[in-house]
Amino acid sequence: MRTIKMFIAYRGTKYHGFQRQPGAVTVQSEVEKTLSRVLNGETRIYGCSRTDTGVHANRFCLHFHTERPIPCKNLVRAMNGWLPDDISVLSAEDAPEGFHARFDCRGKQYLYRIHNHESKNPFLTDLAFHYRRPLHLDRMRHAAEAVVGQHDFHSFCAQATESTNCVRTIYNTSIERSGDAVEILVSGDGFLYNMVRIIVGTLIDISEGKLPADAMPGILAAKNRLAAGRTAMAHGLYLNRVFYDGDI
Repeated sequence: MRTIKMFIAYRGTKYHGFQRQPGAVTVQSEVEKTLSRVLNGETRIYGCSRTDTGVHANRFCLHFHTERPIPCKNLVRAMNGWLPDDISVLSAEDAPEGFHARFDCRGKQYLYRIHNHESKNPFLTDLAFHYRRPLHLDRMRHAAEAVVGQHDFHSFCAQATESTNCVRTIYNTSIERSGDAVEILVSGDGFLYNMVRIIVGTLIDISEGKLPADAMPGILAAKNRLAAGRTAMAHGLYLNRVFYDGDI
């Protein structure tokens, strides 16, 4: 039995997230339908993560098992010939026995894209958050430094309970502008539900002056979702990359 490690990219606009749900169109259901057709037998895939409705992925990892001897190069071509235009297979390779896309993942990087201009861009609809007001990037960068390191991110989780383990490690953050585009990158060992979107929303609130520039340490210490800022819109968020042993 072969284990195939596959990377895909997808535009999440039309999907109710990655994970299969009854009565809903998801990325997983579309990929499984196409893969089962290519391999001529029902095939289940296992993803590295969940993504919410409207969230995109630049490089999402999954794995599956098959006894078919199809070369990986041919598998990629066949999948891309049948998949809808908003899902693409980037690569496929034979993985060691026991590889698991989720449990072997060592970290993830998320990208949040903002179109920062008075006028909307029709070519970025559902691909970037349109934000009209000026963004004070130095203020946002200073605030983002406070989340780097190991912290309890209870305040940045939409569904945390008292028993939820909210301790995560953020490796680094970056906030860069190119013209009207502002991109926020956050890398860490794991993320809670809506964690990146709440971090971004809080940074926007700090930029606006709704929260003080030094608010982040106090928000972390509060361990209370009400202490943090807004939840940024889903369509600006991308799972940008996942890290495994050997990745830099």
